[in-house]
Amino acid sequence: MTIPIAWQPDSDAQARARLTEFLRQCGEADFDSLYKRSVADVEWFTEQLLRFLAIKFDPPYEKLLDTSAGVEWARWCVGGGLNISTACLAGKDLAQTAVAWEGEEGTTRAWSYRALKVMVQKCSAGLRDLGIGKGDAVGVHLPMMPETVAVMLALARIGAIAVPLFTGYGPVAIAERMQDVGAKLIFTANAFPRRGRVIGSKVTVDEAIARCEAIRHVVVVTRVEGHATPMTEGRDVTWEALCERGTDQHVEPTGAEDPLLIVYTSGTTGRPKGIVHAHCGFPIKSAADMAFGFNVGWRTRIGWVTDIGWMMGPWLIYGSLLLGGTMALFDGAPDHPHPARIWAFADRQNVSVLGLSPTLIRALEVHGEEWSHLHSLGSLNCFGSTGEPWNPDPWWWLFDKVGKRKIPIINYSGGTEIAGGILCDNPVLGTKPCGFAAPCLGMAADVVNEQGESVRGEVGELVIRKPWLGMARGFHGDPERYLDTYWRTFPGVWRHGDFARIDADGYWFIEGRSDDTIKVAGKRVGPAEVESVLVGHPQVREAAAVAVPDALKGSAIAAFVVLREGEGSDALCEELKDRVAVELGKPLRPAEVVVVRGIPKTRNGKLMRRLVRAAWLGEAAGDVTALEDARLLDEIAAARGNMKKS
Repeated sequence: MTIPIAWQPDSDAQARARLTEFLRQCGEADFDSLYKRSVADVEWFTEQLLRFLAIKFDPPYEKLLDTSAGVEWARWCVGGGLNISTACLAGKDLAQTAVAWEGEEGTTRAWSYRALKVMVQKCSAGLRDLGIGKGDAVGVHLPMMPETVAVMLALARIGAIAVPLFTGYGPVAIAERMQDVGAKLIFTANAFPRRGRVIGSKVTVDEAIARCEAIRHVVVVTRVEGHATPMTEGRDVTWEALCERGTDQHVEPTGAEDPLLIVYTSGTTGRPKGIVHAHCGFPIKSAADMAFGFNVGWRTRIGWVTDIGWMMGPWLIYGSLLLGGTMALFDGAPDHPHPARIWAFADRQNVSVLGLSPTLIRALEVHGEEWSHLHSLGSLNCFGSTGEPWNPDPWWWLFDKVGKRKIPIINYSGGTEIAGGILCDNPVLGTKPCGFAAPCLGMAADVVNEQGESVRGEVGELVIRKPWLGMARGFHGDPERYLDTYWRTFPGVWRHGDFARIDADGYWFIEGRSDDTIKVAGKRVGPAEVESVLVGHPQVREAAAVAVPDALKGSAIAAFVVLREGEGSDALCEELKDRVAVELGKPLRPAEVVVVRGIPKTRNGKLMRRLVRAAWLGEAAGDVTALEDARLLDEIAAARGNMKKS
């Protein structure tokens, strides 16, 4: 069955879109013809993109794309000089707000482009005075606040490499990443509020860097006034002291391919992967997706519920600044102290684009749409969504009950390694619930079977057939792991690790991670499809479906559900099994349905099915430092143990 389109832009909205502006620049008639040309000739598209964003190179690049070392190691804008901090601040209205910030406790601040530029210069001077320079790695363990933006730009300005860290990381996770890159300095806050509690982040960093011999300095930004903060003389520096060391007018000459960021992602086994990104890659891809997908331009106010340790943190910073927009930063729990918190933020900050996750929407849906009706949301032009696949019920709740069918949901999927999206809705095409209207421009996306052949109307591997500007420049210190992870399944083709399908109308759907494959009696199904059936039951709020060994079928489905209220029963679990069998077919009836307190998720809301499966089967979990609540794994393991006893 083909899912109908839920929202269609009118002709006026299409005419005003940044994407339409780009269509005119490129001389193409419509999105379809532009997309086809953008992947048929990625160099032509990239040149058009650099022109659209007014990215200037000094000296000019000698060659736009060099694949002489293989497509896996593509180099862009070869020989060109580019320090992205200059592009982020040049040519802007200095009186315009660059950063608007609101904390969980209701405190607000704002910096103009002029104020941001001054703080970047002061931070750069302070860093140079502490001996930090080109090629040095620096940890950024800060909440989303104006100082975080200045730090990211200052590090680029002096040619250093920013290593963003989740604020929720414990000492071991921080130490592991700082040791891996040989960081010389780390930024942290003295503390930050979460759900009314004060988290002493400086104490966590102190414990972490006791294991990091290379770190010489800790710069402490005050986030919570009056919080007692231990300071080590000679090593620790306050933000104020750092910024009193002068105003540095010098921008370090950096090449387009010089490293800018190392962003870590966690796997279920082995050490975390440090994704390397360059000055001419991550920021430009971010800005392109933000402009063409979310219609961000001069003075557009965009907010996203994120953390600097998730790629959407740097994405928000670089993209909004390159486009001359205003980023609205929210620091805190978006549903605390009440379920209207994020809607109040959107109204107060006059946000046009509000980025949310399906996990957050499921949490808010429980409280009802009345909380959103307390605020007009009159400034909103669209919701953004990324991080995980949708289920239909929460998608429709956001679109119908909160947005009243007037505010589109721009679905966006890619990854840290992509520097943005592979797939994205956009302002000139209609949207389908939980789906994607098209790939992003310049992304030669495809869905393939196990032989690498293109397929339509069935679930397959999501791949990218050509290089793109924002692609990762490998894993830090581990080139073989990078090649094994993405390039060696289908030689010369990027295998992203997601299952996807393309329907009869050409719309795309993500069906979960391909590592989470469910194949029962020869039939392959994406876990999101099973989960959508389960959460369609009125008593189920969340679900995770995983494949488990089965002596007869090879694999069977085990499903874990979180109820909206009350306790589970054998009768409910059998009802849920039957529901899946009726909607997806008897072979896909789950072998087990287990009621749990919560589904293990990362701090940015991504559901971790592989860890659920490992806990249920008693296998090693691997790296769990990105989890919001690792105790949930123990509860899943205990549930299996209790089931065996009974």
